[in-house]
Amino acid sequence: METMAHNRTLGRSGIEVSPLGFGCWAIGGEWQSTDGQPLGWGEVDDDESVRAIRRALDLGVTFFDTADAYGTGHSERVLGRALGKHRGDVVVATKWGNVFDERTRIREGQDDSPEHVRRALTASLRRLNTDHVDLYQLHISDADPERAAQLRDACEGLVREGLIRAYAWSTDDPDRAAVFAEGPHCAAVQHRLNILQDAPELLALCAESDLASINRSPLAMGLLAGKHTAGRPLDHGDIRNAPPAWLPGFIANAGADPVWLRRVDALRSILTSDGRTLAQGALAWIWARSPRTIPIPGFRTVAQAEENAGALAKGPLTAGQMADVDRILGR
Repeated sequence: METMAHNRTLGRSGIEVSPLGFGCWAIGGEWQSTDGQPLGWGEVDDDESVRAIRRALDLGVTFFDTADAYGTGHSERVLGRALGKHRGDVVVATKWGNVFDERTRIREGQDDSPEHVRRALTASLRRLNTDHVDLYQLHISDADPERAAQLRDACEGLVREGLIRAYAWSTDDPDRAAVFAEGPHCAAVQHRLNILQDAPELLALCAESDLASINRSPLAMGLLAGKHTAGRPLDHGDIRNAPPAWLPGFIANAGADPVWLRRVDALRSILTSDGRTLAQGALAWIWARSPRTIPIPGFRTVAQAEENAGALAKGPLTAGQMADVDRILGR
């Protein structure tokens, strides 16, 4: 079994990161939309979040992905506190585009203006307690492509000033991602990718444009962590209990979708081969899918950090296992 001994590169930026990143959405805690919809993953213990981040560092994780909106600034603050003097040892990615009130913890809307980029970055730098962001990502997945071209050019200006090292767009639309890819310092696309939701067009774009593929939802919002059963509602403050249209696999007030759980069960024996947990197998599939992939599973506890980081020692799935997965899923 091959371990993930080698770092992966953020596209043409030359920035090296561990093959596994940690996604910091969940540690932002509870926040809401203006109509009261939950946008977080329920309550968090900040001290446990800090311990989990520091444990990840001990285990070789050097890439952390957050956003200004997660917990309306709270995730950035917790990450900044946890990294402390280790800031220079890691690569920090954050995002902009949402407008929110830190006091009320409400997301109020979006701002796709070039002027907002600098305002948002200045605020993120303060919360993260750093003088630069390594990867700055547009967080409006469906932004107008012409407007996005202006935002890309604004990011180029921030690179020249040394405030960011590279930038990316968090979007599942290959045509939109291609607009950012035209910028010299675009380094990645952040998009959804997991064993149940493949993204061949985006992976092809990353290969053609020399970009990293940063993978959100690598565990299908927890379905591939093996902790869900059908019909069990989730916490009231958990976005999966009132899932928006872009979040399949869960049913409002009823927990995980039984159809999706059956797919997970069909894959279980492959994913848990070679001593892996289900989650570690799901990450192994992503690494085998493309040499450009960098999955960023979420976490809220030290135990989750240890399980996710433990996937590194197990490495990617084999070609034979990948073929078995395609056969089971009818791909």
